[in-house]
Amino acid sequence: MRALSVRLAASGLAPLVLVGILVVYVTGPGSDLFDLGEPLPEVTIERVDFVDSEIRALVRNTGPIPVELSVADVNDRIQPAAVEPDRFLERYEAATVRIPFEWNVAEPYVIGVTTGDGTRFERMVEAAAPALEPGWDLVGSFAVIGTYVGVIPVVLGMLWLPFVRRISPDKYRFFLAVTAGLLLFLGIDSVEEALEVAKESLAASFNGVLLVATVLVLSFLGVYYAAGRLTGSAGPLAVSMMVAVAIGLHNFGEGLAIGAAVGLGSAAFSAFLIVGFALHNTTEGLAIAAPVSKVGTPVVRLGAMAAIAGTPAIFGAWVGGFAYSPFTSVIFLAVGAGAIFEVVVVMLAWMRRDGDRNLSSAPAVAGIAAGMLIMYLTSILVA
Repeated sequence: MRALSVRLAASGLAPLVLVGILVVYVTGPGSDLFDLGEPLPEVTIERVDFVDSEIRALVRNTGPIPVELSVADVNDRIQPAAVEPDRFLERYEAATVRIPFEWNVAEPYVIGVTTGDGTRFERMVEAAAPALEPGWDLVGSFAVIGTYVGVIPVVLGMLWLPFVRRISPDKYRFFLAVTAGLLLFLGIDSVEEALEVAKESLAASFNGVLLVATVLVLSFLGVYYAAGRLTGSAGPLAVSMMVAVAIGLHNFGEGLAIGAAVGLGSAAFSAFLIVGFALHNTTEGLAIAAPVSKVGTPVVRLGAMAAIAGTPAIFGAWVGGFAYSPFTSVIFLAVGAGAIFEVVVVMLAWMRRDGDRNLSSAPAVAGIAAGMLIMYLTSILVA
């Protein structure tokens, strides 16, 4: 029996060992056989900050070969620059290029860096804005923004609970379907945001579209497995809790985008924009309240679900404003999308078990369509 187990393990490991030998040979003694072209450098300017009389660019080597940063320029004019920690970057290593420059607020700038072989890379900044300086005042400001766009709208949306509790069964199924439509829109919105960030800020070597697809599927499977282990069956409270968690993940990604936009000077918050976010996110509270509207739920649990769904917007705003990374932003947006799509599947399955066995019924179809339309119309206010 032991000999059989050894042979079985050996047969499973043999392909991996042979592949390892092949990789070692191709990258070592046999590398000369495959040097058929010259690898090209690739550098990505991930972020540009305007600080006092200086421009700081975070530069990452996203190509296949080491590079040396030799020259920096602003608007095609070469400028003296310091590179920290040094000019030589291995693959995926980053450095900060500091350029002394008297910049003006709201003016456009093109920041460029040239590698040792003469290849130039650039990033366009449409309107310069002073970089945020971390401090307790700013922490408080981001907390207020996250509260207004995340926590308060969710709590207000949950005030629909008494209304949904008293309506007829057909109208109740309609509002459940509205919830599914709201979540479906949020999932699609998260995918769109993730792809947009990947296109604008991620290097091609990260394969942004495939990264989003991979993380989305892994998130979907992870939430699906966790939900099955933790809840056993998708009852009303379990479904509402899953909705709250999925919305929380989405709001963290939304907070990241808000914090980054404010930090990079590409968004200025106004009363109109706050109102837009409030209208758009209030429907998320309805999505949490609808599944539990026919069962008794303690106020403490409702409050906990509102906190789970809304407060991640605050933490996302902090991370986005003080330590923004396009890669992690794409990851979190894709994770939120996968979680939301999994909850949509669970909710539709629960609706079928709860009495609406035919999801092509008028309440189901009209509800999903209404949920999508509501989210689209309110999204125009925050575009």
